[in-house]
Amino acid sequence: MAATPAASALLLRPSPLPPPSLRSAPRRPVARRLLQPLRAGRPRLQAAPPAPPPVEAVAEAQDDTPPLRLLEPPQEDDPFPPEMEPVDPDFYRIGYARMMRAYGIEFLEGPDGMGVYASRDVEPLRRARMIMEIPLELMMTITQKKPWMFFPDIIPLGHPIFDVIESTDPETDWDLRLACLLLYAFDIEDNFWQLYSDFLPSADECTSLLLAPKEDLMELEDEDLTLQMLKHQQRAIDFWQKHWHKAIPLKLKRLARDHERFLWALSIVQSRSVNLKMRMGAFIQDANVLAPYADMLNHSPNANCFLHWRFKDRMLEVMIKAGHAIKKGDENPWELINFSSPAKIHMDSFLSVFNIAGLHDELYHNSALLSAETSFVDGAVVAAARALPTWSDGDVPAIPSVERRSAMLLQEECRQMLDSFSTTIEQDEQILDSDVHMSKTREIAIKYRMHRKMLLQKIIEALDIYQDRILF
Repeated sequence: MAATPAASALLLRPSPLPPPSLRSAPRRPVARRLLQPLRAGRPRLQAAPPAPPPVEAVAEAQDDTPPLRLLEPPQEDDPFPPEMEPVDPDFYRIGYARMMRAYGIEFLEGPDGMGVYASRDVEPLRRARMIMEIPLELMMTITQKKPWMFFPDIIPLGHPIFDVIESTDPETDWDLRLACLLLYAFDIEDNFWQLYSDFLPSADECTSLLLAPKEDLMELEDEDLTLQMLKHQQRAIDFWQKHWHKAIPLKLKRLARDHERFLWALSIVQSRSVNLKMRMGAFIQDANVLAPYADMLNHSPNANCFLHWRFKDRMLEVMIKAGHAIKKGDENPWELINFSSPAKIHMDSFLSVFNIAGLHDELYHNSALLSAETSFVDGAVVAAARALPTWSDGDVPAIPSVERRSAMLLQEECRQMLDSFSTTIEQDEQILDSDVHMSKTREIAIKYRMHRKMLLQKIIEALDIYQDRILF
C-alpha cells in the first residue's frame, strides 16, 4: 500500500511529447519554493493603516482605550495545514507547448510531499465540474493488451527495454510494464517526466510499503498485509534479476542499476497510475496511465473525482462530482475492518441515527440535520458505516432487542482486535514523537496500526450511541 498526499477531500476513482516542431525549449523551474510564498486560496483582507493623530490630541490626556473600528474587515483563518506551503507557479508549466491547467485548486508542499487542496469551499453539485486539464503530450500510457502501444512513442526500434516489456504477462504485469516505461522516460534528455521527477518523492521520502524492509513491515501488526507486501517485493526483485543481469547492454542497465531503483519506480506506478478508456481516432483502447499533477490526488474507491477523456483535442479532464459540500482542507478518511462475527445491524437505522445519507459507496454526513451528536460524527463514523456488517430488507424495520445484541457482539469483536495489538494508541504516539530520524516506511507502518485502533475505538463508541437511540 502507498500513501500520497491528501487532496482537500479530492479523491480519484479507479503519451507523450509533441513533435520537435511543436515543442519549445524546456526549462527547469528556477525555484521550488518562493522566498515569500503566495497565499493559497483567497487573500486575507487587511485593515487600512490608522491615520496619524492631530497635533492638538498630543497635548491632551493620553487615552489607552483602543479606538472603536466600526468597519474593520473580518480576518479569514488559514484553511490549510500550517506545515504546507504553496508550490512555485513554474510547477504548472515546465516549458511545453500545451500546459496543464488547474481551476479552483491549490498545489501545496509539506513534510509528506505535494498534495492537491481545494482553494475554496465546494457546495453540492448537480453537474460535474472540471478542476484540471492535462494534455496527452504530458501523460505516459501503455495499452493493457497486445500489441503494446505507447504514448508517447519514445522507445526506438530495437531497444532492449521493449523486449523486457514484451516478456510480461498481459493479464497481471501491467505495473511492471509501466515501471519499465517510466524508467526509460527518466533516461531521455528533455523528456517531460525527467523534469517532473523533481516533484516525485525520492526513495527515502516514498511511503510505499513496497520499499519497506521486513522489520518495518512487522510494525504493521497485520500478518496478512505483511505477507502480501513481502510477496510483492519478491515478485519485483525476481523480475529485476531476470532482466538486469550482468550481460545486458549499458543502455538498459543504467535504467535500474540496482533492484531498489526498480522497486521505487514500481511503487510510483502502483500508487499513482489509473486505468482509462481512451478513444484514439476510431479505436477505443484500455490503457494504464500516469497523468502528471492528477497523480497527486488520493486514490479511493469512494471518490469525489473522476477522469474524463476529451478525445477531440486529446485532453484528460479531472472532474469533481461532490454530492455534498467539501470544505477547504477536508479529507475523507476510509478504512475497512474484516469482521468474522455473523452479527449484523440494520443499515438504515444506523445511518439515520448519525444523519448519514447517500448510497453505500458514497455515504456522507448530512450536516444540515443538526443533532446533539454533531461533534461526534466525523469521517471515522462514516468509515464505520461502510465497514460494519449490515442488513437491509426493504421497509422491514429493525427489532431493538436483536439490534442491541448484534451491536454488543460487534463491540466485543472490536475489543478483541484492540487487545491483539502489542501497543496502545498513546504508546504509538510516543514512538512517533520520540524518534525524529524514523524512516518513512516505519512511520507509515506505525500510523497504519494506530489509525486502525482509532477506528476500532470510534466504532465501539458509535455502537454505544446506536444502542441508546435504537431502543428509545
